[in-house]
Amino acid sequence: MKVSLLFFLCLLCTTGVSQEKSDTGACEQTVQTQADLTKCSSDRLAREDTKLDRVYQELLAKTKNDPVATKKIRSAQRAWVAFRDAQLEALFPADNKQAQYGSTYPMCAAVVRAQLTAERTKMLQNMLHPVEGDACSQ
Repeated sequence: MKVSLLFFLCLLCTTGVSQEKSDTGACEQTVQTQADLTKCSSDRLAREDTKLDRVYQELLAKTKNDPVATKKIRSAQRAWVAFRDAQLEALFPADNKQAQYGSTYPMCAAVVRAQLTAERTKMLQNMLHPVEGDACSQ
């Protein structure tokens, strides 16, 4: 069971890294080692975090005159951070992650966090720019 889970997670990581390669260009040309893969994944995560922060700040600026909305957006963001961290722990439950999952763990963790962060950014973008005419898009 653990081996198949690790295999699945590594497959997920490889898929994310393949997408990362096409996103970065530089990583595509230089990836040769696990350290390179981990660096590419970390760089992608940093970019996704930056995007998320920018959209989040824009959303807060948009609602600055509505303290109730601002409070609820902040609350939702704190809940999302807790979810993100819990999801990562659920995927990699071992206490000693490096020993259990090996040298790919930092890369896979960064890939998962980057994917979750990109999904959250899309959610916030939808809140920032609701679809006109869509009664459910606020």
